[in-house]
Amino acid sequence: MFRYILRRLIYMIPTLIAVSIVTFVIIQLPPGDWLTSYIARLSSTGETVDQATIESLRVRYGLGQPVYVQYAKWMGNLLKGDFGQSFEWNKPVLDLIKEPMALTFVISFLGLIIHWIVAFPVGVYSAVKQYSVGDYLFTGIAFVGAAIPQFLVALVLMWYVFVQTGTNITGLFSPEYREAAWSVGKVIDLLKHSVTPVLILGLLGSAGLIRTMRAMMLDELRKPYVVTGRAKGLKESRVIIKYPVRVALNPFVSTVGWSLPGLISGTTIISIVLGLPTTGPILLHALMSQDMYLAGSFLMLLSVLTILGTLVSDVLLGVLDPRIRLSD
Repeated sequence: MFRYILRRLIYMIPTLIAVSIVTFVIIQLPPGDWLTSYIARLSSTGETVDQATIESLRVRYGLGQPVYVQYAKWMGNLLKGDFGQSFEWNKPVLDLIKEPMALTFVISFLGLIIHWIVAFPVGVYSAVKQYSVGDYLFTGIAFVGAAIPQFLVALVLMWYVFVQTGTNITGLFSPEYREAAWSVGKVIDLLKHSVTPVLILGLLGSAGLIRTMRAMMLDELRKPYVVTGRAKGLKESRVIIKYPVRVALNPFVSTVGWSLPGLISGTTIISIVLGLPTTGPILLHALMSQDMYLAGSFLMLLSVLTILGTLVSDVLLGVLDPRIRLSD
């Protein structure tokens, strides 16, 4: 196991180098650069920028250098723990994303917990009670949940709450806490405002996993070892929980690789609709404005989490399912 993990970690190095090159090139592919977008935005408002200012900005941010020089500079800074300077915000990238990343982690993690808490028992129940009223009910709800976009539910819920109570549920903080220092009151206010996005992410996101869990359980319940266990007189709960449920948990474990980057990236569209100060809108804006150090650092962070999450998933699958063996 140790040799397997070590080999996978070594393989991460060339993988991340390839990802960094692709990421940097794709961000640079659109015509122009951040400075071009910046000048275009100023021109749309009627402002003009003299050529001397443009050249000084180009030199300051190194935008006049060849792409490979910019890439080497960016990677060199990354290896030293320096994520670079955001062009758009004129701030260090790390200082810019620290708090939004923490807020995104809290919301996404709570949504993931609800996602698993709902999907696991409902999927097992639907499989064990196949074609019952409860199975049809939960299956119907799962199909509806999978079909309705999360941002649409957010819009409808936001409208309904405002019409009924006059309360605006957008944002993560009350006005008095938005610029305040962190305190117990601010944390409580954050948790209260997190209820809506957490429920939307958790409940609607569980629809697909319910279907997967149900399908896996139905497949395992028809296996000979389950029939043999019942024939030997084992309790039904023991027959179901000890083996079929354990094997059916594979989809939960295998999604860890997707869950880790999701804890940081969050759901961009819901964040925009609900006005959440999370990382999703920042990443979207950085890509649109070609803020290459900010966008590139985000994408590299997500790539690292995806690769680590895949490794964790593989190791957990090997521990959970005795049929899987990790070769050294």
